[in-house]
Amino acid sequence: MTLSIHPVDPARPDFVGEVSGVTIAAGVTPAEAAAIEEGMDRYAVLVFRAQAIDDAQQVAFSRHFGPLELATGDLAQGQERRLSMEINDISNLNRDGSVMARDDRKRLFGLGNLLWHSDSSFKATPAKFSLLSARVIPEGGGNTEFADMRRAWDTLDEQTRALVRDLVCEHSQLYSRGTLGFTDFTPEELAKWQPVPQRLVRRHPRTGRLSLFLSSHAGAIQGWPVPEARALLRDLTEHATQRENVYAHVWRPQDLVMWDNRVTMHRARRYDPTQVRDLHRTTVADMAPTLEQAA
Repeated sequence: MTLSIHPVDPARPDFVGEVSGVTIAAGVTPAEAAAIEEGMDRYAVLVFRAQAIDDAQQVAFSRHFGPLELATGDLAQGQERRLSMEINDISNLNRDGSVMARDDRKRLFGLGNLLWHSDSSFKATPAKFSLLSARVIPEGGGNTEFADMRRAWDTLDEQTRALVRDLVCEHSQLYSRGTLGFTDFTPEELAKWQPVPQRLVRRHPRTGRLSLFLSSHAGAIQGWPVPEARALLRDLTEHATQRENVYAHVWRPQDLVMWDNRVTMHRARRYDPTQVRDLHRTTVADMAPTLEQAA
């Protein structure tokens, strides 16, 4: 079967495509990988159904799109990790496979995924693509929502575009977790997650389209008083995440969803914390810090 991509919602033909005609576990050809990247340029979010893969197969597929990040943003490191450093552990599981206690420190830190964000925007070089594989999902809830940040830019009024066009934000996991009241950081974590600068408006390197680059990790704007900066960032996030800009993915077992962090935000939704939710994420790094990319 030939690889093909069709819009999930015909009313939004340029946001979220469903891919058919590819079996990730069997490997993809360079031509298929190129077609998938072209699909990402158009849709920003791609859904692959019924992909029974292991971590090695997911890593091999992800490498077609660039070098992979290591999961240095996870709270669990070293011997505490359940998965390899090439896999972000998006689960509520301990190393032994048991469900985390409700007040487990790692679980509370992971609740930051409920906030609108762009993966790794707290790193000097943020993420390009994320690829999330559903291994076990709960009976209800736990959807992932995606917001189209290209459309968010396109629908801004001219006065706001002029205001934000050249602004630089500061991003940190210390800020995003702090908004939920999580401040239980070690001295090493405080040093590791110091704020990094990111453009507020980005230009896609292949399509040339502009988009807002927002995230719950953004807690300051360079040259602005913090309260004024946070008020503006809140307004922009509210604008960007209006329902007409958002796709809600209802997970099925063995789904793989791939998205472009440069032009989307996403967030997880609540689910019963006593049920297993186990998803594995590989993350393709971007080419350079946003301030070094074309504006």
